[in-house]
Amino acid sequence: MHIPQMLSIKKITDENPFVKTFWFNYNLNSQPGQFVMLWIPGIDQKPFSIAYDDSAEFGLTIFAVGSLSKKLFELRVGDRVGISGPYGTAFSIQNDTHYITVAGGYGAGPLGLLTERLAATTNSTVDFCVGARSADLLLFKDRMAKLPHTTVQVATNDGSAGHTGFITDILSGLIQKSHGKKIILATCGPELMEKKVLDCANKNNVDCEVSIERFMKCGFGVCGQCCVDPLGLRMCMEGPVVNRATANSISEFGNYHRDKSGAKIYY
Repeated sequence: MHIPQMLSIKKITDENPFVKTFWFNYNLNSQPGQFVMLWIPGIDQKPFSIAYDDSAEFGLTIFAVGSLSKKLFELRVGDRVGISGPYGTAFSIQNDTHYITVAGGYGAGPLGLLTERLAATTNSTVDFCVGARSADLLLFKDRMAKLPHTTVQVATNDGSAGHTGFITDILSGLIQKSHGKKIILATCGPELMEKKVLDCANKNNVDCEVSIERFMKCGFGVCGQCCVDPLGLRMCMEGPVVNRATANSISEFGNYHRDKSGAKIYY
């Protein structure tokens, strides 16, 4: 749906001190990795990944960083916002595969939904890997621990939970433990973390799917704001989830992105 549907907020849950999930009663029919455009009249419209979707309701897990998300945090149950979508490409859901999902920050949202779908519909196994600066900022660790065929791997910068350091530090070891099974690395989060995941996939010659975030104005391929160099692919249409070959062909990935004016912002 391209025309926003005005939906009431059903409930709001606190995920950590800085992140909330906003729930809506609506059959969104989304796939893991897709996104919606959320509109608050008079404020702005922005894309958000889908963290929960069970056909009856869906949830958006959001960190308040900009004017729209900060305004969203002021809303209450019963307030209405505009939702359009779902848009974009999704992570694959395959049988007989070992997934290693690598999440940083609120990138845990779409990967949490992917892991739930894998547990419910396939015989695949998952190492759900999530990193954060400290234990209190980790997302969905307990949610994922309840799923069958799923192992939760944690890393924190300060060592307050799991591995001390970056979540990407443990990837090669997890790949070696897979005992020859087909492997897919799936990643969503800060781009420099994603680039390390892609580099690891290239080094070990395993499949990789990357969710690449870019500034989006429309969500359905009209404005061209989210096109990436040098391919010109629109991350709202041909992305945000791309395969290993495509990610390797995007020269700006891990090097720079563009702001709302189109200016290059280097990492």
